[in-house]
This record gives sequence, C-alpha cells and structure tokens, in this order.
Amino acid sequence: MLGYFITPKSYKLISQIMLPLIFLLLNYRIKSGKEDYARKGERIGLAGQVKPHGKLIWIHAASVGESLSALPLIEKLMSEVPNLNILITTVTRTSGHLLLERLPEGAIHQYAPLDNIRFVNRFLSHWKPDIALWIESELWPNLVLETHNKNIPMVLVNARITNRSIDNWKKLPLLSKPMINSFRFILSQSKSDQKRFQLLGAERVYNVGNIKFDSLPIPADDADYSELKTIIGLRPVWIAASTHYSEEKVIAHAHRKLRDSHPGLLTIICPRHPIRGNDIERELTELGLEVCSRTGPKIISEKTDIYLADTLGEMGLFYRLADIAFIGGSLSKNFGHNPVEAAKLNCALISGYDMRNFEDAVNHLTSKHALTQIRNEEELTTIVDQWLSDPTSLKNAKDAAIKGAEDLSGALEKTMEILRPILDCLVSKEKKYESS
Repeated sequence: MLGYFITPKSYKLISQIMLPLIFLLLNYRIKSGKEDYARKGERIGLAGQVKPHGKLIWIHAASVGESLSALPLIEKLMSEVPNLNILITTVTRTSGHLLLERLPEGAIHQYAPLDNIRFVNRFLSHWKPDIALWIESELWPNLVLETHNKNIPMVLVNARITNRSIDNWKKLPLLSKPMINSFRFILSQSKSDQKRFQLLGAERVYNVGNIKFDSLPIPADDADYSELKTIIGLRPVWIAASTHYSEEKVIAHAHRKLRDSHPGLLTIICPRHPIRGNDIERELTELGLEVCSRTGPKIISEKTDIYLADTLGEMGLFYRLADIAFIGGSLSKNFGHNPVEAAKLNCALISGYDMRNFEDAVNHLTSKHALTQIRNEEELTTIVDQWLSDPTSLKNAKDAAIKGAEDLSGALEKTMEILRPILDCLVSKEKKYESS
C-alpha cells in the first residue's frame, strides 16, 4: 500500500538512506563471485575507461540475452553513424565477459551503476551520452529519470514486459508512469508487450518485433566443432537447450526409450544455468545413464548417453551438432527461450506449451508447422522418434523451421526507421549535454 505514495523524489531519498545496505550488498556479491572485483568501482559510478572523443550512444542491456540482442543493433548503428562510439552497460559478470569477446572496435563495455542517485550522477557526468537506448525491460528509476532530466533522448528498444512486472509497477503508479514516459519511444517485441506497456500508461509504443531474430547464426569455434563432430561420427544427435530444473529428467527418460530403437543415440543437454551441472550429472547417473560433461575429464565414448554441455557461450557449437532441438523452459513454467537461434542452425524445433517469452513468434512458427509443441515425456518421445526414423519428415521440419525464422526477421530495420530522426540530429549537430 505504501508503494502508491512513492514518487521519483521519495524514491531518490530512499536510495540515499539505503546507501549503507547497498554497499553491504555489493560486498556480499563480490565475495560470492557475482561481481567482478577488479571492476567494482564501475558499480558505484566510477568509470573504468576514459570517455572517447566524439558522439556517444549508450546502450543498457542487463544480462546475456539482452547483450546478444544488442550486437546487431550496435553493428547497424556504427555502420550508419560516422565516427560513432558505443558504450554498453550490463549487470552480470557473464554478460560482461561475453561482450569483451564480441564487441566491435569503437564499442566500450562498463558495468552499470547501482541505482543510487550519487552513483548515477557520477556515471552520467563522466560519459555524457548523446542518446540512451535501453534493451528489453530492466528499468532502474534513478538511472532512467536522471538520464531524462539531463535531456538525453531515451528509447526503450526490443521492449518486453510480463504480467507480473505490470502488477509490480502498478503498485508504484506515481513512480512508474513518469519513468515509462521518460522514453521518447518504446519499441515492443510483440503486440502483447505493446498492450502491456500501454496498460502502464505508456503513450508512444510501437510494435516492431524482436531484434534477436535478426541476429546472425550464433558462432562456433571451428576447431571445437571439427573435434566433436569427428568423435560423434554418424551417431544420431538431438539437443535439449536451455533446460531448467525437472526438464533434464524428462529428457533422460525420453532418451532411455529412444535408444532402444535408435542405437548410438547421443542426447546433448545444455542447462540454462550451467552452475547446476554437477547436480544434473548426479541425477542422470542415478537413472543409469552414462554421462560425459563438457567441463569434466571424460570424453565422449560409444557408451555415452548424455553429453552435458555445462558451459556458457557455446550454444552455436551444440546446435550445429544436432538435427533436433527441444527448447527448454517450456515444460517447467519458465516461459520458454528463443527458438529462432536453433532454427537458424538447421534444427527441427520442439517445445512445451509455456513459451510466453516468445508468444508472437511461437504463434507464427506453429501456424507454419515450424515448431511442434508437446505436453509431456510421451509426446516428446513420439515426435523425436518420428523424425529420427523418417529422414524426409525430419528434413521437412528443419526446412519449415528455417523458413519460419526468416519470416520473423525485420525488427532491426523497423527499429532503425524510428531511431533515424534522432540519429540524424546527432549527426548534424553535436548535442549539448546539460550537467547537473
């Protein structure tokens, strides 16, 4: 109930009062390995690098998924705006390490400041961005509102929001509405997201689609691929990608039924959170399966049932090894994960029915017979068995998935069409930054 009375001003005050707790939280996260100790200053607004000369667009992408979707946008921006510098901020260590490997020249990574007004002002005063682009939906009130107060044009790109988030923000109406309307435009991933933002009072929301679907196929290390492909040989292979708790057991039971009719079958399991690798390996071993983990000492042998891909950043490698991909998070009420990545790498697609994170895309894929949805282990086993037994049926499913993925592209260009007037102002006139 108290949330109904929280305003931007009171939130700012609360964040100041909470400063000692914020430092305690930061220290705890450092000790638990969730923060990069060498770059902890960035989390309190202290820049880790010198601001480059010239125009600067700041992109905030909280975690790995948002970071990957930002990459094609970064490349497009740098190709269209001469002498442009890109600053991209993230929150998680994993996303930071991933971006350091993949960012083009002229792009800088920093960790985002924690949402205290002192840290936020340090950050903005150093970097003085000309334009701010936020990816998806992780919105921090001080960071959003202070950026707006400094007259920095902001656009929420590839925006999505869940019903749960709407319920939470509705409890803070005096804070959420001015924050949402700080954005010049909100570019939603789907019609459903567009409607949800409008329910929060957003005034300028456009449905452009998901820019993740415009990304190039996920890369893979050629040497690693050649090595694994040689080891696996002609064995039939399918993959369960981005699995959550309880889904690995479903996959394991399906594998045990399938291997009787498909000798040599190799099942690759890629857990969404590889830190669970040891627990998953123990669980599968107790089911009588021979497990070989990517990070373990064993290598794949003829007896290996399950290859446990307990690493990050290698999905491009594992999708290339498989003909069929089950998309995780869809049988465990975790709203599902991106099916298009697998489709672009020539995998036939299967998922459960909980794919709320990609609702519009899934509706399109299923209407084109490019994604088969299943309710349980029995249905999963049946469709995998059908495809492994019938090469023509498998090829048709793979072709439909590729075509479905192609149909979903175009969001990046629609995004750029809306951004171009803002970018044109940036090119024609050096923007004056209003310091606090």
